Amino acid sequence: ETRGAVGMPVGSPKRTILRRTAVRATLHRMTAAASEQRRSQLLRGVLDLCLLSVVEDEPAYGYEMTKRLRARGLSIVGEGSIYPLLGRLEREGLVETHRAVSNGGPPRKYYRASDAGRMALAAGIAEWQTARDAVDAVLGLTATEVAA
Repeated sequence: ETRGAVGMPVGSPKRTILRRTAVRATLHRMTAAASEQRRSQLLRGVLDLCLLSVVEDEPAYGYEMTKRLRARGLSIVGEGSIYPLLGRLEREGLVETHRAVSNGGPPRKYYRASDAGRMALAAGIAEWQTARDAVDAVLGLTATEVAA
């Protein structure tokens, strides 16, 4: 009788079940990782718009922005990933900054959308809606075709 790496006879029903379970778990992890990566890639193109949106009416510092994003359903964004974008938005004149004292720590840098930032946000929202509608139309057609 030949035994495999898990000590069970090769071809046994129990070994087959274990192998299927391991394959399913691996595929699930791979699918979850791919899904997370796809979400991250999609978000990368519009995160600057999201940041402008959360500081359009009221200034915020970095951590506060991530809390606002999470409150609006965007929990994938970490505080560290927004600072390079904020620096670019500041260099492009789309946000204005000021420093204010914090409770017991160093002064915080607050960001607010500038007039140019508000105009860029409005244009970006229109572009996003056009792209989203086009993708929805394609994916909606695909879902209908698959269901038929």
